[in-house]
Amino acid sequence: MLRHILDSYVPVVVQSIELVGVTIIALGSTITLALFLIALIKRTSIAEAIARFRSDLGRSILLGLEFLVAADIISTVVIELTLESVAALAGIVFIRTLLSFSLEAEIDGRWPWQRAAAEDADRA
Repeated sequence: MLRHILDSYVPVVVQSIELVGVTIIALGSTITLALFLIALIKRTSIAEAIARFRSDLGRSILLGLEFLVAADIISTVVIELTLESVAALAGIVFIRTLLSFSLEAEIDGRWPWQRAAAEDADRA
């Protein structure tokens, strides 16, 4: 009985979470581009507008990736728990984690593990 419920509803939940992740990336990209164009129209410096654009776009992608990873984890653990699916999930999570780290470094200008040292330096 429980297996039937899982087989019926979990794919819908996974697809919904994936849709949320894709929507966040798509809307974030569109809104970020619109804000970039508005900044250019308002004669904000190009360097500042580009830096803000890249930062905001990176944040949108990071948030969307978090939802996509969550959907992959749910799908693998609940729907198809095999050694092959777990290995594929590990690869996906590894690649997305590397992408997240590089995006975060791009946004903040430093690696995530350097954040505490930078915050301490700012306070001093």
